[in-house]
Amino acid sequence: MDTVRAAFRDECARLEGVLRGLDAVDLDRLTPCPPWAVRDLLAHVRTGAGRLVGMLAAPAPERAEVDAAGYFGAAKFAPDVDRDRIDGARREARELPGVPEVAEGFAGAWRAADAAVAAEPPGRVVRTRHGDAMALTEFLRTRVVEVAVHGLDLADALDRRPWLTPTAAQVVADLLGNGRAVPEGLGWDALTLVRKATGRVPLTDAERAVLDRTGFRWLSFGG
Repeated sequence: MDTVRAAFRDECARLEGVLRGLDAVDLDRLTPCPPWAVRDLLAHVRTGAGRLVGMLAAPAPERAEVDAAGYFGAAKFAPDVDRDRIDGARREARELPGVPEVAEGFAGAWRAADAAVAAEPPGRVVRTRHGDAMALTEFLRTRVVEVAVHGLDLADALDRRPWLTPTAAQVVADLLGNGRAVPEGLGWDALTLVRKATGRVPLTDAERAVLDRTGFRWLSFGG
């Protein structure tokens, strides 16, 4: 829990700092997650980062049934779920029209979630909005993925270098790689693994050959 919580705090604090330095025109830039503009994607990230507040206020399930890898199953990316996710973020974005409101909204959401986590024992079990019963640490791991990976999308939209923090990069890389080390022939660092594994950067033919030869496979979102 300490490692995952540190990654969540680090990545959220880094994104909060970025948001406080945005200009109004930045909010309307297009992102690599169409049809979302920056303001829409930030509304989605804010909701995801703060989701544990409500989950921890609800009764705890008796036992965990899904881990972080299992959470990212095909049902989370079904057309109707995607449509609700897209439309919901666009509605929420309209409620926070300016940079100060966006920055404060995200800051309040992630800090409230972090405080809620701090008040619970590590073995706490939560139920997600999709009905999954998960250990608190495992669900928090999915929040690190959400903030970190969408941070790459935001960096692209804002024409900035990725600001992925080392702690978050390691948590996400460990999850994507199923705990396996990246084959030496690839020469990837954690940031490159995250970008390649999530399709943010395409694989080269040489990289595909190494993956095929070594049998290295990563977590596939929605697979």
